[in-house]
Amino acid sequence: MYTPPLFKSDRAASLAFAEARGFGLACAWDGKKPVASPLPFYLTSANDGTPRALFHVARHNPLVGLADGTTPWLLAVNGADTYVSPDWYVSADQVPTWLYQAVHLTGSVRKLSDDELADQIDTLSAKFEERLLPKKPWLSSKMTAGRLEAMKKAIVGFEMTVEEVEGSFKLNQHKSDADYTALAQALATQGDADAREIAALMRAARPLAFAAETIQDNQMTPERNA
Repeated sequence: MYTPPLFKSDRAASLAFAEARGFGLACAWDGKKPVASPLPFYLTSANDGTPRALFHVARHNPLVGLADGTTPWLLAVNGADTYVSPDWYVSADQVPTWLYQAVHLTGSVRKLSDDELADQIDTLSAKFEERLLPKKPWLSSKMTAGRLEAMKKAIVGFEMTVEEVEGSFKLNQHKSDADYTALAQALATQGDADAREIAALMRAARPLAFAAETIQDNQMTPERNA
């Protein structure tokens, strides 16, 4: 993934982002064309600290035949993204652009055993059920044994050994405080949820710029009792 140095996310932040998102596009090459599937996943690590991404697909998915344990796959994880209008900057001569967060995980993929698949199903569901608390988490044990076994036979589990982590968080870090804060304020007023999320990320990334702006606004506002 091409990433200008200013937008490059460090390894720890990239892995944390990927784990928090938990949904990506698994991509492989079948010798003639790319093959890809969107899917949920979770991250864990080997004893030596090497990250592992675990997920599963339908048994008839073309990806199943491409997991040979050596050929690298790509797991692309995207976050919020939004269009930026040049009209939202303070400075002149700006151009349209797009802000986003993205992480690419690359590594070889192997198939899981039946026992490993059972653990993967429970761990994956637990990851997302936790987000629904205080709802009582769903457990695979709630299914009848026959139905659960039929479901497991219809899918194939995978483990990616993550050999490369690339992160690109483009939040207009290279802009002046004036342009940066003006853009964040404009994005915060948009109807699109992604635009508002990017605005919040920008504010969190450069809080001093917004603090200075707040002080300036307060100084320009006449006191009520004057």
